[in-house]
Amino acid sequence: MHDELVIAPADVDSATGAVIVDCRFSLADPDEGRRLYEAGHVPGAHYLDLNRDLSGQPGRHGGRHPLPEPAVFAAKLARLGIGLERAVIAYDDSRFAFAARLWWMMRSLGYRPPRLLYGGFAGYLAAGGQPECDAPAATPCAPAAVTAYSGCIDIAGVKAAQEARALLVDSREVQRYEGREEPIDPVAGHIPGALNLPWQGVTDARGRLLPAALQRQRWGKLATVDDLVVYCGSGVTACVNLLSLAQIGRDDAQLYAGSWSDWCSHLQ
Repeated sequence: MHDELVIAPADVDSATGAVIVDCRFSLADPDEGRRLYEAGHVPGAHYLDLNRDLSGQPGRHGGRHPLPEPAVFAAKLARLGIGLERAVIAYDDSRFAFAARLWWMMRSLGYRPPRLLYGGFAGYLAAGGQPECDAPAATPCAPAAVTAYSGCIDIAGVKAAQEARALLVDSREVQRYEGREEPIDPVAGHIPGALNLPWQGVTDARGRLLPAALQRQRWGKLATVDDLVVYCGSGVTACVNLLSLAQIGRDDAQLYAGSWSDWCSHLQ
Protein backbone atom coordinates (compact mmCIF):
# COMPACT_ATOMS: atom_id res chain seq x y z
CA MET A 1 0.00 0.00 0.00
CA HIS A 2 1.29 3.47 -0.92
CA ASP A 3 0.96 5.14 2.49
CA GLU A 4 1.31 8.72 1.22
CA LEU A 5 -1.62 8.29 -1.15
CA VAL A 6 -4.03 5.91 0.57
CA ILE A 7 -5.08 4.90 4.06
CA ALA A 8 -6.31 1.47 5.13
CA PRO A 9 -9.93 1.25 6.31
CA ALA A 10 -8.77 -0.11 9.67
CA ASP A 11 -6.75 3.07 10.27
CA VAL A 12 -9.45 5.63 9.53
CA ASP A 13 -11.18 5.65 12.92
CA SER A 14 -7.86 6.20 14.69
CA ALA A 15 -6.66 9.00 12.39
CA THR A 16 -6.81 11.66 15.08
CA GLY A 17 -7.12 15.21 13.81
CA ALA A 18 -7.86 14.33 10.19
CA VAL A 19 -10.84 15.86 8.45
CA ILE A 20 -12.77 13.19 6.56
CA VAL A 21 -14.50 14.09 3.30
CA ASP A 22 -17.14 12.00 1.54
CA CYS A 23 -16.97 12.62 -2.23
CA ARG A 24 -19.56 10.13 -3.44
CA PHE A 25 -21.35 11.25 -6.58
CA SER A 26 -23.15 9.95 -9.66
CA LEU A 27 -22.97 11.65 -13.03
CA ALA A 28 -26.27 9.96 -13.93
CA ASP A 29 -28.02 11.19 -10.77
CA PRO A 30 -26.32 14.29 -9.29
CA ASP A 31 -28.27 14.05 -6.02
CA GLU A 32 -27.36 10.44 -5.33
CA GLY A 33 -24.13 11.22 -3.50
CA ARG A 34 -25.86 13.44 -0.97
CA ARG A 35 -28.57 10.82 -0.43
CA LEU A 36 -25.97 8.12 0.14
CA TYR A 37 -24.11 10.37 2.57
CA GLU A 38 -27.27 11.04 4.57
CA ALA A 39 -28.08 7.33 4.63
CA GLY A 40 -24.71 6.48 6.17
CA HIS A 41 -21.11 7.65 6.02
CA VAL A 42 -17.76 7.22 7.72
CA PRO A 43 -18.11 8.72 11.23
CA GLY A 44 -17.09 12.36 11.26
CA ALA A 45 -17.15 12.73 7.48
CA HIS A 46 -18.32 15.91 5.79
CA TYR A 47 -19.76 15.89 2.27
CA LEU A 48 -18.40 17.73 -0.77
CA ASP A 49 -20.42 17.57 -3.97
CA LEU A 50 -18.74 17.39 -7.38
CA ASN A 51 -21.08 19.90 -9.00
CA ARG A 52 -21.54 22.32 -6.11
CA ASP A 53 -18.20 22.18 -4.32
CA LEU A 54 -15.53 20.68 -6.58
CA SER A 55 -16.56 22.52 -9.74
CA GLY A 56 -17.33 26.05 -10.85
CA GLN A 57 -20.25 27.24 -12.93
CA PRO A 58 -20.03 25.82 -16.47
CA GLY A 59 -20.23 28.14 -19.46
CA ARG A 60 -20.09 27.79 -23.23
CA HIS A 61 -16.44 26.77 -23.03
CA GLY A 62 -14.29 25.45 -20.20
CA GLY A 63 -15.88 22.04 -19.84
CA ARG A 64 -18.73 20.48 -17.89
CA HIS A 65 -16.85 20.63 -14.59
CA PRO A 66 -14.63 23.72 -14.66
CA LEU A 67 -12.42 24.25 -11.65
CA PRO A 68 -13.94 26.59 -9.06
CA GLU A 69 -12.22 29.86 -8.29
CA PRO A 70 -9.35 29.09 -5.89
CA ALA A 71 -10.53 31.54 -3.23
CA VAL A 72 -14.07 30.13 -3.36
CA PHE A 73 -12.80 26.59 -2.98
CA ALA A 74 -10.42 27.60 -0.18
CA ALA A 75 -13.34 29.18 1.68
CA LYS A 76 -15.35 25.95 1.41
CA LEU A 77 -12.44 23.94 2.76
CA ALA A 78 -11.94 26.44 5.57
CA ARG A 79 -15.56 26.00 6.67
CA LEU A 80 -14.67 22.34 7.27
CA GLY A 81 -11.55 23.31 9.19
CA ILE A 82 -9.15 22.49 6.36
CA GLY A 83 -6.08 24.68 6.10
CA LEU A 84 -2.94 24.13 4.08
CA GLU A 85 -1.37 21.60 6.47
CA ARG A 86 -4.47 19.86 7.82
CA ALA A 87 -4.58 16.09 7.35
CA VAL A 88 -7.52 15.02 5.19
CA ILE A 89 -8.97 11.63 4.29
CA ALA A 90 -11.20 11.44 1.21
CA TYR A 91 -13.31 8.63 -0.16
CA ASP A 92 -16.00 7.74 -2.67
CA ASP A 93 -17.52 4.50 -3.94
CA SER A 94 -16.40 4.90 -7.56
CA ARG A 95 -12.77 3.72 -7.62
CA PHE A 96 -11.44 7.20 -6.73
CA ALA A 97 -13.31 8.88 -9.60
CA PHE A 98 -14.36 11.80 -7.39
CA ALA A 99 -12.06 11.55 -4.38
CA ALA A 100 -9.08 11.89 -6.73
CA ARG A 101 -10.54 15.15 -8.02
CA LEU A 102 -10.36 16.55 -4.47
CA TRP A 103 -6.86 15.09 -4.10
CA TRP A 104 -5.66 16.80 -7.28
CA MET A 105 -7.32 20.15 -6.50
CA MET A 106 -5.83 20.34 -3.02
CA ARG A 107 -2.39 19.30 -4.22
CA SER A 108 -2.55 21.79 -7.07
CA LEU A 109 -3.33 24.66 -4.71
CA GLY A 110 -0.56 23.79 -2.28
CA TYR A 111 -2.55 21.98 0.39
CA ARG A 112 -1.35 18.83 2.05
CA PRO A 113 -2.83 16.23 -0.32
CA PRO A 114 -5.52 14.06 1.23
CA ARG A 115 -5.06 10.33 1.60
CA LEU A 116 -7.69 8.29 -0.18
CA LEU A 117 -9.56 5.51 1.54
CA TYR A 118 -8.30 2.18 0.20
CA GLY A 119 -11.31 0.39 -1.24
CA GLY A 120 -13.60 3.37 -0.73
CA PHE A 121 -16.70 3.32 1.43
CA ALA A 122 -17.37 -0.33 0.60
CA GLY A 123 -13.88 -1.17 1.82
CA TYR A 124 -14.59 0.62 5.08
CA LEU A 125 -17.76 -1.40 5.62
CA ALA A 126 -16.08 -4.67 4.62
CA ALA A 127 -13.40 -4.05 7.24
CA GLY A 128 -16.06 -3.79 9.93
CA GLY A 129 -16.45 -0.03 9.94
CA GLN A 130 -19.65 1.27 11.48
CA PRO A 131 -21.23 4.16 9.56
CA GLU A 132 -23.24 7.00 11.04
CA CYS A 133 -25.96 9.21 9.60
CA ASP A 134 -25.53 12.46 11.55
CA ALA A 135 -23.57 15.28 9.93
CA PRO A 136 -20.69 16.33 12.18
CA ALA A 137 -20.13 19.82 13.48
CA ALA A 138 -17.26 21.59 11.75
CA THR A 139 -14.56 23.73 13.33
CA PRO A 140 -13.86 26.41 10.73
CA CYS A 141 -10.44 27.95 10.19
CA ALA A 142 -9.14 30.91 8.23
CA PRO A 143 -9.17 30.33 4.47
CA ALA A 144 -5.79 29.58 2.94
CA ALA A 145 -4.32 32.31 0.75
CA VAL A 146 -4.34 30.49 -2.57
CA THR A 147 -4.15 32.20 -5.93
CA ALA A 148 -4.09 29.76 -8.85
CA TYR A 149 -4.12 26.07 -9.69
CA SER A 150 -0.79 24.67 -10.81
CA GLY A 151 -0.23 21.75 -13.14
CA CYS A 152 -3.19 22.39 -15.44
CA ILE A 153 -3.69 23.93 -18.86
CA ASP A 154 -6.53 25.18 -21.04
CA ILE A 155 -7.17 24.56 -24.74
CA ALA A 156 -4.49 27.04 -25.78
CA GLY A 157 -2.04 25.17 -23.58
CA VAL A 158 -3.05 21.87 -25.15
CA LYS A 159 -2.43 23.21 -28.64
CA ALA A 160 0.94 24.54 -27.55
CA ALA A 161 1.73 21.16 -26.00
CA GLN A 162 0.80 19.45 -29.27
CA GLU A 163 3.19 21.69 -31.16
CA ALA A 164 5.90 20.85 -28.61
CA ARG A 165 5.14 17.14 -29.19
CA ALA A 166 3.88 16.47 -25.68
CA LEU A 167 2.01 13.20 -25.20
CA LEU A 168 -1.73 13.51 -24.62
CA VAL A 169 -3.38 10.71 -22.65
CA ASP A 170 -7.13 10.24 -22.88
CA SER A 171 -8.42 8.65 -19.66
CA ARG A 172 -11.91 7.73 -20.85
CA GLU A 173 -13.24 4.29 -21.68
CA VAL A 174 -12.09 2.92 -25.02
CA GLN A 175 -15.58 3.18 -26.57
CA ARG A 176 -15.64 6.93 -25.95
CA TYR A 177 -12.04 7.41 -26.99
CA GLU A 178 -12.73 5.66 -30.30
CA GLY A 179 -15.93 7.64 -30.82
CA ARG A 180 -18.12 4.54 -30.89
CA GLU A 181 -20.11 5.75 -27.91
CA GLU A 182 -20.66 9.20 -26.41
CA PRO A 183 -23.33 9.33 -23.70
CA ILE A 184 -22.53 12.80 -22.35
CA ASP A 185 -20.86 15.21 -24.76
CA PRO A 186 -22.37 16.44 -28.05
CA VAL A 187 -19.40 15.33 -30.14
CA ALA A 188 -17.73 11.91 -30.13
CA GLY A 189 -14.05 11.15 -30.61
CA HIS A 190 -10.77 12.26 -29.06
CA ILE A 191 -8.14 14.96 -29.35
CA PRO A 192 -5.93 14.31 -32.39
CA GLY A 193 -2.78 12.41 -31.43
CA ALA A 194 -3.99 11.36 -27.99
CA LEU A 195 -3.41 7.82 -26.75
CA ASN A 196 -5.90 5.96 -24.58
CA LEU A 197 -5.33 4.71 -21.03
CA PRO A 198 -8.66 4.29 -19.21
CA TRP A 199 -8.68 5.52 -15.62
CA GLN A 200 -10.36 2.36 -14.28
CA GLY A 201 -7.06 0.49 -14.63
CA VAL A 202 -5.57 2.39 -11.68
CA THR A 203 -7.52 0.27 -9.17
CA ASP A 204 -8.91 -3.22 -8.97
CA ALA A 205 -12.65 -3.88 -9.19
CA ARG A 206 -12.99 -3.22 -5.45
CA GLY A 207 -11.50 0.25 -5.68
CA ARG A 208 -8.12 -0.64 -4.22
CA LEU A 209 -5.08 1.17 -5.60
CA LEU A 210 -2.81 -1.21 -7.47
CA PRO A 211 0.83 -1.52 -6.33
CA ALA A 212 3.41 0.79 -7.87
CA ALA A 213 4.97 -2.05 -9.86
CA LEU A 214 1.67 -2.68 -11.63
CA GLN A 215 1.17 1.04 -12.20
CA ARG A 216 4.57 1.22 -13.91
CA GLN A 217 3.69 -1.80 -16.00
CA ARG A 218 0.40 -0.21 -16.95
CA TRP A 219 2.03 3.03 -18.12
CA GLY A 220 4.98 1.31 -19.76
CA LYS A 221 7.05 3.60 -21.98
CA LEU A 222 4.46 6.36 -21.65
CA ALA A 223 5.80 7.08 -18.16
CA THR A 224 9.20 8.00 -19.62
CA VAL A 225 7.88 10.69 -21.97
CA ASP A 226 9.13 14.13 -20.97
CA ASP A 227 5.85 16.03 -21.28
CA LEU A 228 2.53 14.41 -20.37
CA VAL A 229 -0.93 15.97 -20.60
CA VAL A 230 -3.83 13.94 -19.20
CA TYR A 231 -7.51 14.52 -19.90
CA CYS A 232 -10.89 12.78 -19.72
CA GLY A 233 -14.43 13.95 -20.35
CA SER A 234 -14.48 16.97 -18.02
CA GLY A 235 -11.29 16.93 -15.95
CA VAL A 236 -12.57 14.62 -13.19
CA THR A 237 -11.55 11.01 -13.80
CA ALA A 238 -8.28 12.13 -15.41
CA CYS A 239 -7.23 12.87 -11.83
CA VAL A 240 -7.24 9.12 -11.14
CA ASN A 241 -4.57 8.68 -13.82
CA LEU A 242 -2.66 11.61 -12.31
CA LEU A 243 -2.83 9.84 -8.95
CA SER A 244 -1.34 6.77 -10.62
CA LEU A 245 1.46 8.84 -12.11
CA ALA A 246 2.18 10.39 -8.71
CA GLN A 247 2.46 6.90 -7.28
CA ILE A 248 5.34 6.14 -9.67
CA GLY A 249 7.05 9.47 -9.16
CA ARG A 250 5.63 11.51 -12.04
CA ASP A 251 4.26 14.61 -10.34
CA ASP A 252 4.85 16.80 -13.37
CA ALA A 253 2.05 15.59 -15.66
CA GLN A 254 -0.48 18.30 -16.50
CA LEU A 255 -4.26 18.16 -16.42
CA TYR A 256 -6.28 19.57 -19.30
CA ALA A 257 -8.90 20.90 -16.94
CA GLY A 258 -11.71 21.32 -19.47
CA SER A 259 -10.86 18.03 -21.17
CA TRP A 260 -12.93 16.65 -24.05
CA SER A 261 -16.06 18.60 -23.04
CA ASP A 262 -14.11 21.84 -23.54
CA TRP A 263 -12.31 20.66 -26.69
CA CYS A 264 -15.49 19.60 -28.47
CA SER A 265 -17.24 22.84 -27.50
CA HIS A 266 -14.85 24.59 -29.87
CA LEU A 267 -15.80 22.24 -32.72
CA GLN A 268 -19.45 23.25 -32.84
